[in-house]
Amino acid sequence: MPSSTGYAKVNGLEMYYEEHSGGDGSKRPLVLLHGGVLTVDLTFGAVLPALSESRRLVAPELQGHGHTADTDRAMTVPNLASDVVALLDELGIPQADLFGFSLGGLTALEVAVRHPERVGRLVLASTHYDQDGYHDEVRTPDYSSPLLPSQDDFREMTDAYKAVAPDPEHFQDFLAKCSTAAQAPLPWTADDLRALSSPTLLVIGDTDFVRVEHAAEMQGLIPRAQLAVLPGTTHMSLMRRTALLLPMLDEFLG
Repeated sequence: MPSSTGYAKVNGLEMYYEEHSGGDGSKRPLVLLHGGVLTVDLTFGAVLPALSESRRLVAPELQGHGHTADTDRAMTVPNLASDVVALLDELGIPQADLFGFSLGGLTALEVAVRHPERVGRLVLASTHYDQDGYHDEVRTPDYSSPLLPSQDDFREMTDAYKAVAPDPEHFQDFLAKCSTAAQAPLPWTADDLRALSSPTLLVIGDTDFVRVEHAAEMQGLIPRAQLAVLPGTTHMSLMRRTALLLPMLDEFLG
């Protein structure tokens, strides 16, 4: 259970966030940014208890996701990143480590590119920097592909949304909005990655949405980047691979 929950007024949103506190306060806060169509719990539930033992965690739910109501504003990576920076301002956090998964990884990358002074260490899970980084069957969805979420995965996402969303009947419109955001051109160049100043850990599954070759390209572009490819791991199972993830995160985040 979170130590506290709240709503912050940021950029026209009532943004829900959780705080989980542990340790003596000597470490930078860690901001957890969930995946698209997911919630904090669906993305990070398996790793939250261990991560919160030694540091303060801040875990918001992005525009339209979970407890955070949608607005008429377009759902774009720059908008989502702006919300995260505004939340850090609201909470009085000048710098944090960021850990983003999928859409949350894109959001974390945008914060690191545009606001490098706000980011200590950066963990990007299942994250690409250009749309050609995705496998073809993800870019033009082929729902028979084992790379994509199963019917059970979609049911879990639907149930989680309807359990906490301010407007449970908004799900199909929200899903369409997320799909548009996922397919939009991404706002970075190779030079943006070369200019990143935060030590970065890239994590993908070997059968993820993101091609292994693309993740390796990102590692080559980002200074001081490390790359972990988890075996036998899909996009949807990545964040549950705690036996592999937690030792890496503990060593990288320090």
